[in-house]
Amino acid sequence: MRVVFVGTGAIGVPALRALRDSDHELLAVVTQPDKPVGRDQRIEAPPIKRALTGSNIPVFQPSRIKDTAAVQQIQSLKPDVIVVMAYGQILPSAVLTAPKIACVNLHASLLPRWRGAAPIQAAIAAGDSETGITVMYVDEGLDTGDILSRNAIKILPEDTGGSLHDRLADLAPDALLEALSLLESEYAPRIPQDSAQANYAPKLTRESGRIDWSERAEVIERKIRAFNPWPGAFTEFKTPAGPRKVKVFSARPLERRGNPGEILTTGEELVIAAGQGAVSLTEVQLEGRKRMSSAEFIRGNHWIAEGTAV
Repeated sequence: MRVVFVGTGAIGVPALRALRDSDHELLAVVTQPDKPVGRDQRIEAPPIKRALTGSNIPVFQPSRIKDTAAVQQIQSLKPDVIVVMAYGQILPSAVLTAPKIACVNLHASLLPRWRGAAPIQAAIAAGDSETGITVMYVDEGLDTGDILSRNAIKILPEDTGGSLHDRLADLAPDALLEALSLLESEYAPRIPQDSAQANYAPKLTRESGRIDWSERAEVIERKIRAFNPWPGAFTEFKTPAGPRKVKVFSARPLERRGNPGEILTTGEELVIAAGQGAVSLTEVQLEGRKRMSSAEFIRGNHWIAEGTAV
């Protein structure tokens, strides 16, 4: 089949490569424009574009996919199918109706469980036992289209947002190629979503990673894993020089009691009371310093004291 791939994020790279190497004809790729990144604001291409370095496959980078020129460019390709994964813009109806057969989206959740921009982090934070890739027909709602197929995997106790992202990226190629085979067969199912079972996973900001010590210890621990590496879980310590942000990369819940946010132990581990239970921080990073164990952090910062609050 003649396929246009629309995507930006790294999670879509394995699926794009599988499509490129398949028997289907990859007509073109649509991705976001190159953007400045990092402290030096270096201009960098999106992961999807970088994955095609050295290829002769056309890459389109419209600022707004709803602009007339962008829509006409896609329509002129006369695709059978448009495949979308982690693009970052809402597709207008003129693009949704451009393909002969369907416009489908690979969504990193077992829909309708988590709709929205951050389903991977939401699944870990909620304590879900499984997640997966849903291939759905794109409509004009937010992840509300009929389901074509779902491929599930277990969420592991040690999974972070980063590790689960990578495992879902590796799952996507099979999910995509199976979906294209179904569409090609003309017997592809369309299963309506039960909106009563849907939850919304909004786009994350840096502030989303702030630890709320009034929550239960196991909830805090799950969020620390979910927000690693982005946006990064953090708390603030009261230091002689004023509040200092401390990133938390890993932790474990404990059966301890104290006032939420109270430092309970400062020996070889740093234990902070939660709304229920407590959390032992195992790997942290004080702003402007390197990443380290909590024992190293305690030894290097003598202002940390039991009974004080973060």
